[in-house]
Amino acid sequence: MAGHPENIRYTADVVAVTDDGRVLLIRRGWDPYEGHWALPGGHVDRGETFLRAAVRELEEETGVRVTEDELRLVGVWDQPDRDPRGRYVTVTYLATVTYLATVPADTQATAGDDARDARWWPLTDLPQPLAFDHADILNAALRTTR
Repeated sequence: MAGHPENIRYTADVVAVTDDGRVLLIRRGWDPYEGHWALPGGHVDRGETFLRAAVRELEEETGVRVTEDELRLVGVWDQPDRDPRGRYVTVTYLATVTYLATVPADTQATAGDDARDARWWPLTDLPQPLAFDHADILNAALRTTR
């Protein structure tokens, strides 16, 4: 019904790509999309900015550390049906890396928090399908790097 506020949850996602054509993905540990690969990300905590949430979620889910200055805004995804749990709005950031905080980009990412696995995938051989609308988000992020 028009005029009634909607309960909206906010998330932040990170597209971390390497100069040699890899992207960091996590395997989801629970529904929705349990077992599917997705971009690292998660809920924005009370009092937290989207940017700070992106830095925190990337580290919690993959062990990869970046600074806020290393992230570039890709965009906002707010389609009402993008998440089966309800209305979620995500802000996505891009980290194009050769090195992440002095750790070589080919260092094995370590799954943590709600991620079952974390891995650098070649952009030419991604697992299908990605969870949620993450394929669309990834494609948009890659367009910004060209």
